[in-house]
Amino acid sequence: MMNTVIPRLAALFGLLALAACATPKVEPQPQVVPGYEGIQDGEYFIEPVAAHHLTGNVPRQEVDFTGNEPAGSIVVDPYVRKLYYVLPGGRAMRYTVAVGRAGLGFRGNATVNRKVEWPSWTPTANMIRTQPELYADYAGGLPGGLINPLGARALYLYRNGKDTFYRIHGTRENSSIGRATSAGCIRLFNQDAIDLFNRVDLGTRVHVRGREESERLEGKWMDDENGHLIPYDAAMIAEIEARREAIEAQKAADEAAAAATAAAAAEAGTTTQG
Repeated sequence: MMNTVIPRLAALFGLLALAACATPKVEPQPQVVPGYEGIQDGEYFIEPVAAHHLTGNVPRQEVDFTGNEPAGSIVVDPYVRKLYYVLPGGRAMRYTVAVGRAGLGFRGNATVNRKVEWPSWTPTANMIRTQPELYADYAGGLPGGLINPLGARALYLYRNGKDTFYRIHGTRENSSIGRATSAGCIRLFNQDAIDLFNRVDLGTRVHVRGREESERLEGKWMDDENGHLIPYDAAMIAEIEARREAIEAQKAADEAAAAATAAAAAEAGTTTQG
């Protein structure tokens, strides 16, 4: 009996030793970019921004400033999708933004007359009228929170004492930052919206550049096929346009061929019945 037990115990101890020496499996942790970690902000937890949304010059950064606005001003350039908070000494904190149709429809000067943490949001009458299936349920307003389209912070711009309905605000749609969007004004990562909010005082002057001013100061840019900004390239635009026209021509040809096939089938059916 003893002769049988000893080999079994030796085998067991051998397995335990191997297990102890084995390298434990460590699950890879997602990369966190400094400044874009998760934030507990009051009752809400803002998720960290995934690293793949923060490539290139997307993260906020202090840079040389090319404009003439004084320190303490905000400058929005919707054509390069950047927002600058002007610092002393010809410097600025640069943020990457997403720009909606409303963001391209405003230019010139305004002031920040209102600042709100976790703002509520109410769709406009036009939004409710044109897309009631999306907005009618929120006609009475949507309270602030993680699903609110204004995000964690909002700056409200006024001109001559009147609300312009132009907003600079946060968003949870991190994939939209740096791109043109279908709706909204100027949106930032929630982490950036909080950083900007903490720098800005009521009465802060805001200047929104027009296209000519943007191209003079920042150069000319365009969207690539994925919606990312790249330096303007006339040859590439011509290539994209030619590709688009070729796709449309092929689609028209396919539709014409399908119609001809259907007509031939109908004619054959009529002949057979006759």
